[in-house]
Amino acid sequence: MTETTDTTPGWFSREELDSVRDRLPILYVNAVPVRTDDTGAVRSVGLLLRVDQEGTISRALVSGRVLYHERIRDALLRHLEKDLGPVALPRVPVSPQPFTIAEYFPTPGVTSFHDPRQHAVSLAYVVPVAGDCQPRQDALDLVWFTPEEAAGPDVQQEMTGGQGVLLRQALAHVGQLP
Repeated sequence: MTETTDTTPGWFSREELDSVRDRLPILYVNAVPVRTDDTGAVRSVGLLLRVDQEGTISRALVSGRVLYHERIRDALLRHLEKDLGPVALPRVPVSPQPFTIAEYFPTPGVTSFHDPRQHAVSLAYVVPVAGDCQPRQDALDLVWFTPEEAAGPDVQQEMTGGQGVLLRQALAHVGQLP
């Protein structure tokens, strides 16, 4: 009897992932891509334009799951490349430290963060990018906003699931919340 082995580590089938999501919190990373000046001050924030499964268009941060046996740094780099392209040139520190931890619940109102699919815990980072960023995968566009624009009501109302709150926390963390 020959047994087949899945050689793609860390991936679940859709059914397996749905089953796990029903039972366990899932670990994610969120990244706020920024452009900085020569002194390291944030001058612009990159936000993706996405369409969700219901057809709703919204602004979003870079985000995604951490795979089994994957370092946080590697997960950040993988998701930044997946969403911003292979020449985004993110500058992730050797030992990244999140600016906050966001806990997403399937039940609205438990925290500021909501994900109807699951209970998820996300480590959130501000990541400077120096290269050419082009939206990829399921992103329709990538737009760079000033910190003031990103924190403003027009952009904030375009963000869902609490990501606007997370963006404002990131801006406060880097001293750019107007």
